[in-house]
Amino acid sequence: MPLPRSLRALASPNFRLYYAGQAVSMIGTWVQSLALMWLAYRLSGSTWFTGLVGFLNSAPYLVLSPFAGVLGDRLDRRRILITVITLLFLQSLALAILSGFGVLTMMQLAGLALFAGIANSFETPTRQSFFVQLLENRDDLPNAIALNSVLMNGARLVGPSIGGLVIAAWGETACFAINAATYLAVIAALRRVRAVRPAPARAPTRPMADLADGWRYAMGYLPIRRMLLLLATVSVTIGPYSSLMPAIAVKTFGQGAQLVGLFIGAVGLGAVIAAVSLARRQSVRGLAKWIGFSAIAAGAGTAAFSFSRSVPLSAVLMAIAGFGMFMTAASCNTIVQSVVPEDKRGRVMSYYTMFFIGSLPLGHLAAGAIAERIGAPLTFLAGGVACALAGTLFTAGLKSLRDHLRPVYVERGIIPPTGEPPQ
Repeated sequence: MPLPRSLRALASPNFRLYYAGQAVSMIGTWVQSLALMWLAYRLSGSTWFTGLVGFLNSAPYLVLSPFAGVLGDRLDRRRILITVITLLFLQSLALAILSGFGVLTMMQLAGLALFAGIANSFETPTRQSFFVQLLENRDDLPNAIALNSVLMNGARLVGPSIGGLVIAAWGETACFAINAATYLAVIAALRRVRAVRPAPARAPTRPMADLADGWRYAMGYLPIRRMLLLLATVSVTIGPYSSLMPAIAVKTFGQGAQLVGLFIGAVGLGAVIAAVSLARRQSVRGLAKWIGFSAIAAGAGTAAFSFSRSVPLSAVLMAIAGFGMFMTAASCNTIVQSVVPEDKRGRVMSYYTMFFIGSLPLGHLAAGAIAERIGAPLTFLAGGVACALAGTLFTAGLKSLRDHLRPVYVERGIIPPTGEPPQ
């Protein structure tokens, strides 16, 4: 029986196998993420230390992601993924052992968060460029990107909720053990998949020259440059919600880890709605207009959340923030992957990772420090207002962005030579 159009990328057997392994692993990742932030807050009682852990878990993206892109354009991406995911499995196992024996210190927790950040800074951009090679039909690329977003954000919805329940029942150690076990699923899937579309052969070049070439392309092409700058703004202003949420749950609502899981899960629900709406689209055409609008929605939801003292209303507002944040990110991802030359895909996606995820530690660190002075609710308000302003500026420049996208869309067959401009 043929698959629905919204699932058409899963018709590729290698992508389908890879997708199943990632589905298990992503849930475990979010179970551990919640446990890591909750344990950091429980050990220290400080939003500053919780923000520091978030910073260390993401900071390597800012420095190392571009080098991961260079490696991904030069080496076998599948082998890179197997190596770094094995390292992440060992990190989760170490957390489970140290936490289980009750000997995990704040310094060890920070060090293991940094180790995971280093490994993930290679895993994420490699994964973003690898799954494209598993598709038998390149026209399925926008759908594959949307399904990848459904997967990541569905895990964001389910994982924290599971994590909150697991912490309440058995403690953080069980969360770390669950994540270690789920990494085995994706390693098994990666050992079985084979790239249908090998990366194009490239003439020998120096790594630093490759790095500079990727940067010149990303920053020299106006649509990609504007999208990357907006992504960084959204990430810095809205992204630190996870490190601030324990303080909101305890100080504003007088509750614990289960409420943290509920609010972070609500972000995931909004993100899933965004991803499903993208999966139903037939083409990348018309997607640009959603980027600025989504950033405005993310900012408005976050700002309104700062005033709410109702759990149901707060969950709805975080869902709106999640929809806006990840609609922005997934729309940018889809457009970038659709226009980037194949021989630069790894490097450009590494810069996408650097701007979106690599800028997040700056947000974690700043939000943690600011919240120590003015409180978590006002920190949410400031971030929401800044994000909404950035979305408004992006929308104001939409015409020039469409003008630059049009010739590439024509070249790729996305619109006919006499067709309407990208929307």
